Parts: sequence; structure tokens; C-alpha cells
Amino acid sequence: MISSILLQASSGAGGLMSFLPMILIVVVFFFFIIRPQMKKQKDHKKYIEELGVNSKIVTTAGIHGRIVEVSDTTFLVDVGSGVKIRFDKSAVALDASRVANGEVAKK
Repeated sequence: MISSILLQASSGAGGLMSFLPMILIVVVFFFFIIRPQMKKQKDHKKYIEELGVNSKIVTTAGIHGRIVEVSDTTFLVDVGSGVKIRFDKSAVALDASRVANGEVAKK
């Protein structure tokens, strides 16, 4: 009777120990991949909200320009010689725009 209780207690602890490596992998995955990506998305959203008229930007396609009009979801960008193109706000590249504006990327 006592030996069966000890056997059940040791097998319960062994079951938890077999899941420990999987739990550690999930924790490491969260802190090294998911959390930094969430921070980057938050920084990008904040940067887009701060942009205004006459801000220099670089799009994800590599087009350089200056914002001439801001709407809810788009920017009207002057790309030179009076050519204006409307871009979605999500098309602005965060790091490249900071370099174009002379800002140092914050880490």
C-alpha cells in the first residue's frame, strides 16, 4: 500500500519534469522573439502617429519623400518635381525614416 503511494507520487513529479524543457522553450521563445516584435510594432505605431506635414519619410518600397497632407489612414507624399503619391500609413519604414530625418534609431 505504501509503496504504491510512493510510486504514484514519484511518477507525478516525473511527469512534471518531462514537461519542464517544453515550458522553458516556450518562455525563451516569448522573451527572445514575441516580446521584441511587440515592442517594435508599438514603436512603429507611435512614430506613425507623431508624423506630420513636412516630415521626411522613406516607404517600405524605398521611396523618399516629404509629407504634404495627413489623413486618417494615408499620407500624401511629395516625391519631387511636384509629383505627389498617396501612401498607406503602414507603408512608412520606421528605421529608414528616422535616418532620413537625421534621428538616431533608439535601442
